[in-house]
Amino acid sequence: MKQSKRYLDIVKEVRDMIRQEKIRPGDRIPSERELAEKLQVGRSTLREALRSLELLGLIETRRGEGTFLSDHRNHQLVEVLSTFILQDNQSQKDVWETRLLHETGAIQAICSNSSLKGLKLWDSFRKKFEDEGFQRDDFVRELMVLSGNRLSLKIWFLLHQYSGNPYSEAVLEPEKELLLPVLEALERQETEQAIQSFKTWSGWIQKRRMQNGDDS
Repeated sequence: MKQSKRYLDIVKEVRDMIRQEKIRPGDRIPSERELAEKLQVGRSTLREALRSLELLGLIETRRGEGTFLSDHRNHQLVEVLSTFILQDNQSQKDVWETRLLHETGAIQAICSNSSLKGLKLWDSFRKKFEDEGFQRDDFVRELMVLSGNRLSLKIWFLLHQYSGNPYSEAVLEPEKELLLPVLEALERQETEQAIQSFKTWSGWIQKRRMQNGDDS
């Protein structure tokens, strides 16, 4: 099922609101509750969008004070990507492939880092795979974080959102046999096998989205 408000919609509406209300860098933006009411979106969806915007450096939260607009120079990447992505279907395909490049790059970095071998994290993921409701997003985001490349993580958040949030759903039963080989190869730090298994899983998600008519 399509979300009533995609991240891109929220990013654009927050940006428009900032312009209309002439909020300047360093100024406080409306609270989560106020934004949800203004934009007519659910609190949970808005919260995820705000968290992504904060990771991208567009806003900053100060404990006990609220959320504030960051320096406008940090908004350039959002502007460039949003202009490019809204052009045509080929752009959407490029976004999907570019996001996949960052994900496979993260896998390569993880497999090259000997300190990540044998982490209890892999056992934790294996247990989570067995539970209902385990989110695809939790798994891929953790891979991006483990890669240690903060710039790649920031770009990935944008690409993930602009490709229609393909990991926004819980892992389905048929996916488990596709995901477990990824996890096993990561544990053994077998780069080629991990990347190939990940691409197979990503392709399965893309095909299913196209069959459901859930394209971005």
